[in-house]
Amino acid sequence: MLEEAEEWLSRRSWTAADRSLRRLLDAKAAAGPAGSVSVVLPALNEEATVGTIVEALRRDLMETVPLIDELMVVDSGSTDRTGEVAAAAGAKVVHRDEILPRMPTVPGKGEVLWRSLMATSGEIICYVDADLREFDSCFVSGILGPLLTEPDVHLVKAMYDRPLGDAPSGAHQGGRVTELVARPLLNLHWPQLAGVVQPLGGEYAARRSLLEQLPFPVGYGVELGLLVDTLHLAGLNAVGQVDVGVRKHRHQDGQALGRMAAAIMRTAQSRLPGNGPVPVQQGMMQFERLAEGGFSPLTHTIHTEERPPMSTIPEYAARQAA
Repeated sequence: MLEEAEEWLSRRSWTAADRSLRRLLDAKAAAGPAGSVSVVLPALNEEATVGTIVEALRRDLMETVPLIDELMVVDSGSTDRTGEVAAAAGAKVVHRDEILPRMPTVPGKGEVLWRSLMATSGEIICYVDADLREFDSCFVSGILGPLLTEPDVHLVKAMYDRPLGDAPSGAHQGGRVTELVARPLLNLHWPQLAGVVQPLGGEYAARRSLLEQLPFPVGYGVELGLLVDTLHLAGLNAVGQVDVGVRKHRHQDGQALGRMAAAIMRTAQSRLPGNGPVPVQQGMMQFERLAEGGFSPLTHTIHTEERPPMSTIPEYAARQAA
């Protein structure tokens, strides 16, 4: 490991218990408007879990302790009751198509996260995946902590054990795509970021002043892209990570993970020196065993488009200037 990365790992890694809620509230009050917090849950067909997450955050960090100012679920085109469940639990629900309607939406998580910058008002934005089980609100309070107490920190990633199943022998060192794709890419090309435990984790918080300057890959490459671009724009010292315990969620099958890996690799490729623009879409061939024997090819579209920094969007610039 690079000496710089090793030093960062010891200095910029915390646990959720390192900062009490009282300390966070005092820091939030002292920061004034700069301490305002919006929590965003991007959601696509997550009616089974989104309500429990929203209820916990509203109860623990809005009603019991007023740490969160805005709690929003951005629906990415759900066909189930995700929006209804989230609203009943106390979240503000916005459909992605309602945000910047002059710009047609494209599929992908990054697309929703990018549009959320236009829909939210907080100066600190916290993202939380909507498929978490056994959710603990320390996921949010933990990663907000450094942003409220360390002025030179601009992006904070959650780190956690991530069991593959309920058996004790399950994998605990990150997801499969993290270990097989993202971690090798970072160690090879951005070794300063080798100390980030969960580079692809969906729970992270950042200052609006940073996020609005970054391009957002529309698909699964968004987490890697934001992390690498933060390194380039603000430096390693601007990144932190907080241990929040154990993350349990729905796991995807191998083919879905393959498509995720392809998007992440394309995002990385576009950030390497000497590489030109990445195509907006690219096909990926996978195979399915037929009942009568043999294999049938399946071609999936991998969306590799990137949205420009939100600060360059006229509607956003006008809103910020108002």
